Amino acid sequence: MNNLISYPLKDQLPEPGKTIEVAPGVFWLRMPLPFKLDHINLWVIDEGDGWTIVDTGINLPEVRERWQMLLDGQLAGKPVKRLIVTHFHPDHVGLAGWFEETLGLQLWMTLGEWGMARNLKLETKERSSGYLNKFYHATGFDEDLLSIIPERSESYPSRITVPPAGMRRIQDGEVIKMGQHDWKVMIGTGHSPEHACLYCESLNVMISGDQILPRISPNISIWPQEPTADPLSQFLDSLIKFKDLPDDLLVLPSHDYPFHGLHARLDDLAHHHDERLEETWNLCETPVTAYQVLKGLFTRKLDSHQVFFAIGESLAHLHHLEAKGRLKRTQQDNGVYLFSQL
Repeated sequence: MNNLISYPLKDQLPEPGKTIEVAPGVFWLRMPLPFKLDHINLWVIDEGDGWTIVDTGINLPEVRERWQMLLDGQLAGKPVKRLIVTHFHPDHVGLAGWFEETLGLQLWMTLGEWGMARNLKLETKERSSGYLNKFYHATGFDEDLLSIIPERSESYPSRITVPPAGMRRIQDGEVIKMGQHDWKVMIGTGHSPEHACLYCESLNVMISGDQILPRISPNISIWPQEPTADPLSQFLDSLIKFKDLPDDLLVLPSHDYPFHGLHARLDDLAHHHDERLEETWNLCETPVTAYQVLKGLFTRKLDSHQVFFAIGESLAHLHHLEAKGRLKRTQQDNGVYLFSQL
C-alpha cells in the first residue's frame, strides 16, 4: 500500500437511498453491482436551483428502487436538471434511458461513449456472432470458451436501458457551470474511448470515474470492436495529462473510497503496467497465443465473466509491446495469432 495515498472518508459509507456530502454541494451515493466488484460510486451535485447526477448505476430493479428512494427523499423539492455519464460501461450508463423516460433528463456524454453504448445495446446477437467468434478464435480460446460467446453477447444489452437517441455532447476542455462552480471536462482514454472526468478547481475535487481508481487498475483491454488498437499507450499518455492537476485534490472514483494522493496513484498505475509489460514479454520467449499469455498472467481461477476481461487485458499488453517493436505477431493458417519476442 502506498503511504502517500489517504482515504479521508474511509470510516463512512452512504446508506441505501442516502448520500454523504464529500465537498460543498457534492454528494456521494453507492449502488450495488452483481459482480465480484460489488458496488459503484455515483455523484449528485447541488446547483442551488436543482441537481446534476453523474453516472447512474446498472439496470437492476434494486438500483432503480434506491434511486426512487433518493428522488422521493433528499432530492425532492428541486428538479434534477441534467444527467452526466462518464463512459459507456453498464454500471455508469445503465439507467440513462430510464432517467430520460421518468424525469425527461437530457443525457450529457462524450460522442464516442454515447455511440458505443447505443451500438452495443441495439446490436443483435445474429449480427455480432460472426466477428465475435473470429476475434476470440484468433486469441487461441478453446471450444469451451468459444461456446459461451452467444451468452456473453447478451451481457451488455441486458444491463442497460436503451440510451437516449439524442444527447448533449461534452468535449475535452469544456467548462460546465454547475451552481456556483465551474467543472472542467478532462477526457481520459484507454479504459474506454472518450472517458469524461470532471475537475472543479474551486472545490479542489475531481470526479475520476474509472479512469483513476485508488487500489485496482482500471481494465485496459482490446475489444472486438477495435481489434488492432493500442489502448495501453492511450492510457499511459492520459496518466501524464492528469499529473498537471494539484496533488492534494480530492479524487472521487467510481469504485472504492474517495482519496488524496493523485500523483502517487498515477505513478503506481504507470509502474503496474511497466511490470505487467515485462511479465508479458517474458511469456513470449517462444511463440504463444494470447490465451496462453492470459494463463501466465492470471494464475488464479477466473470465472466466465472475468476471463473475457483478462483476455482483453492480455491483448492490450501484447499489442503495446508489438507497437514498441519488442514483439512480433504472426497469424497461423487456422486464424490464431502467435506472439514472440524480437
